[in-house]
Amino acid sequence: MKALRIVEPGRTDLVDLPEVSPGPGEVLVGVAALGFCGSDLNSFRGRNPLVTYPRIPGHEVSGVVLEQGPGVSASLTAGTPVFVVPYTSCGRCPSCRQRRFNTCRENQTLGVQRDGAARERMVVPADKLLTWPGLSLREMALVEPLTIGFHAADRGRIVPGDTVAVFGCGVVGLGAICAASRRGARVIAIDIDDRKVELARRAGAAHGLDSTAGDLRAQIQELTKGDGPDVVIEAVGLKETYRAAVEIVAFAGRVVYIGWAHEDVAYTTKPFVLKELDILGSRNATPPDFLAVAAMLAEGAFPKEALVSRAVSLAQAGAALAAWSADPLSVTKLQVDFGLNPGA
Repeated sequence: MKALRIVEPGRTDLVDLPEVSPGPGEVLVGVAALGFCGSDLNSFRGRNPLVTYPRIPGHEVSGVVLEQGPGVSASLTAGTPVFVVPYTSCGRCPSCRQRRFNTCRENQTLGVQRDGAARERMVVPADKLLTWPGLSLREMALVEPLTIGFHAADRGRIVPGDTVAVFGCGVVGLGAICAASRRGARVIAIDIDDRKVELARRAGAAHGLDSTAGDLRAQIQELTKGDGPDVVIEAVGLKETYRAAVEIVAFAGRVVYIGWAHEDVAYTTKPFVLKELDILGSRNATPPDFLAVAAMLAEGAFPKEALVSRAVSLAQAGAALAAWSADPLSVTKLQVDFGLNPGA
């Protein structure tokens, strides 16, 4: 079977892999749709510190059950459409002992610490497969990236009446915006791209701000009557937005960091204590987050058609990654269509 492999930063090839069969508790899945996000682009560019090479990328995946291994639930019969929870958990580390499996110390995410889903078929543990009636396979491949923002909203303990500011209106930020809005919060979306800000409004933001247009803090103060947002979610990963989150958040507020700043961030520590802030990290997502996103997508209100900038075949995926790398602002998300279920 064919697979896309990143040989080294900036170089891919299409390789033949041996066929695989499911063992006990496993399922053979025919890959139908696969999304590439900013982390996959960073893997291609050599900017993801968790990736070693060569590596098969891909963690936003949907497919169809082809074959069950022994001991698998009868609900996962051949032909069942599924999407994949792409993380592992050891069950022994401190986070697993707290049942926070999404942040397992030994986690290996598909396409990052281990080979991913950019292949025609793959074996997946049955307990990592989910399905949802009414979702197409292409929609199922959008679930995972949106769960990251949903999990951040949960980490921020967002409740009705909160004002929430979200830095970054990419797919992860859109997930946070949608989740916060659905929890009854008033959302302020912040980005430098007017097109993304408009998309954020469609995802549930009440206000959209260009962080390069004027004094951002003054605009936030005006919108919040001088208080600042109750919650700030950072979904960019820049030192400037890391610091800004602490500066603009309200006293007794919560700051949730999803973005990974790839350089050291220097803070003035006074706001941490003076405001008595809760500073929270957010990593990956949980199965309930996946199901919440699937339910939201099935409702049909989210602007999912605007998330995928380009769909390509597996054979075209390497060239598409290279083109994206040359012009990073031209793409929100690539999706690889394996032709397993055309039009789904």
